[in-house]
Amino acid sequence: MKLKIAIRIIAVLQIVLGALYLVAPQWLLQTMGHSVVAPDIFYPLGMLAARFLVVGLVFWFVATDPLKYRLWLDAMIAIQAVDLFVGVSLTLQSTVALSLSGFPMFNAALIIALLVLWRPKNKGSTKVSQQPFTRA
Repeated sequence: MKLKIAIRIIAVLQIVLGALYLVAPQWLLQTMGHSVVAPDIFYPLGMLAARFLVVGLVFWFVATDPLKYRLWLDAMIAIQAVDLFVGVSLTLQSTVALSLSGFPMFNAALIIALLVLWRPKNKGSTKVSQQPFTRA
């Protein structure tokens, strides 16, 4: 139950970020304290928004059966690990201030920890493929 709630919270966060990056990227970045971006950056931010939105919607669905869709949980762990690595790297290089990276890095670490700790295990005869594609 707690895993399903965590997955739904992650889903909502992804959807909200996606919606804001899609319809109000400049406002979102300024609210978070980032520099004003050039207008041509709105295109890659729109592409980022699409990914946030789709992953959020998929995660809402994944919450219905986390064991069956465990590969998606592993994918989110990998995404958050990359996010954390980039945040730590850029913060240590003084490219991004800790005031900008601290909260997102904390969120990434928390999501990784919860999904690793609460990751569903195979039970009994339940067969779960760890391969993204299987042959008939």
